[in-house]
Amino acid sequence: MAALMIQGCGSDVGKSVLVAGLCRVFANQGLRVRPFKPQNMSNNAAVTIDGGEIGRAQALQAIACRTLATVDMNPVLLKPQSDVGAQLVVRGQMAGTWQARGYQARKAALLDVVLQSFRTLQDESDLVVVEGAGSPAETNLRAGDIANMGFARAAQVPVVLVGDIDRGHVIAALVGAHTVLEPEDREMIAGFLINKFRGDPSLFDDGRAEIARRTGWADLGMAPWLAAARRLPAEDAVVLERRGAGPARKVKIVAPMLSRIANFDDFDPLRAEPEVEFGFVPPGSPLPGDADLVILPGTKATIADLAFLRAQGWDIDLAAHVRRGGRVLGICGGFQMLGRSIADPDGVEGAPGAAEGLGLLDVATVLTGDKVLRPAAGRLVSGAPFVGYEIHVGRTTGPGLRRPLLVREDGAGEGAVSADGRIAGAYVHGLFDGAQARASLLAELGAASDGLDQIARVDAALDEIAAVLQSSFDIPRLAAIAGLEPRA
Repeated sequence: MAALMIQGCGSDVGKSVLVAGLCRVFANQGLRVRPFKPQNMSNNAAVTIDGGEIGRAQALQAIACRTLATVDMNPVLLKPQSDVGAQLVVRGQMAGTWQARGYQARKAALLDVVLQSFRTLQDESDLVVVEGAGSPAETNLRAGDIANMGFARAAQVPVVLVGDIDRGHVIAALVGAHTVLEPEDREMIAGFLINKFRGDPSLFDDGRAEIARRTGWADLGMAPWLAAARRLPAEDAVVLERRGAGPARKVKIVAPMLSRIANFDDFDPLRAEPEVEFGFVPPGSPLPGDADLVILPGTKATIADLAFLRAQGWDIDLAAHVRRGGRVLGICGGFQMLGRSIADPDGVEGAPGAAEGLGLLDVATVLTGDKVLRPAAGRLVSGAPFVGYEIHVGRTTGPGLRRPLLVREDGAGEGAVSADGRIAGAYVHGLFDGAQARASLLAELGAASDGLDQIARVDAALDEIAAVLQSSFDIPRLAAIAGLEPRA
């Protein structure tokens, strides 16, 4: 059965985008394509059609394949809650909290789960495009590996290694990986790709030849800097430094960069709006006094990030913002922070405990019960339709819920709005994706929207990327490596 694995010389070399682009390339050929990542680590997650959660990148890659996302596309997901611990999600469902050292010793036991999900995808497709994690050259993590060569060898999937020329030393990265890999792992690699080249590609012809000479791997092509990738939802927090400012800016929207920020692709549509300036506020910087709207984003550790917010002095900045008449929106964990209190009696997100909230909404939250993973649809109180999803632990109660921000399709209210209408919050992610909902929310700030649905913007970006990869990579040779039969 046809499969191809894209591994990289490090994190953020562009594996996720290249896999998405290749998925669209082969889907455009009429093939049934599925994305797969054995193990992912990210707090940016998506809800699947079968009621679980997977990494955001695999949900994007499913869109590239023109199929619905399922838990088999990312059977093992780690969601960091602290510097040394993470929530473990197996086939879409919580499976406990693991410390880093303990997980490294036990991850090999998850290989059977990973292989089962991979076989499921193979059975329903013509081609599975697999994404690795980090780098296979991290030989200290090789024992028990399920994310890179451990998986590739167990499933007998050929590997293509990606080097990022934008960060420099790409020859050393690829040749160095060849040097440190064990012979059996090295033999799994059929070729290499260069990513993120800027300028005249012929200037690196000699470099590519040098890599091929030193490694014996096939040169399968070089992709330019893919500007369209900026329009795709990102999974890694490195994108939080990007700012977006429309040419006709009328409003300024900011979000504090919480230490365990989650689902930050909620704000991608705001970056693209011509009348909006959007930016994340990094630790050590105050919330700007000229912001029209402050959004408290989702987080993987609400109580811990509420303490982090206070340590940055952002609670004081937020109080001043409200006194000046500014607006505040809380999403998921940010919604919980806006209430009177948050309690975690069972230690779901860390040590058991409780914290006083920001007191801007008359609600209280207890982090207990099963994790909520479900799609959400309905209307804003303004009447504009919305489509999104919920992914959270906790139950919120209180008088503030009598003034909901959203009304679900079944007529139930969701979220809360303050009496003066300037403070609001809800559990639903993706509120800005739909053109009508985003236009309604921006109209309250005095800005007009470009009227584009985020899914249409993402789909167009995927087509652009696929077209570039089609001309930059040796697609027939990649297909042959994957084991696809030549198409007439």
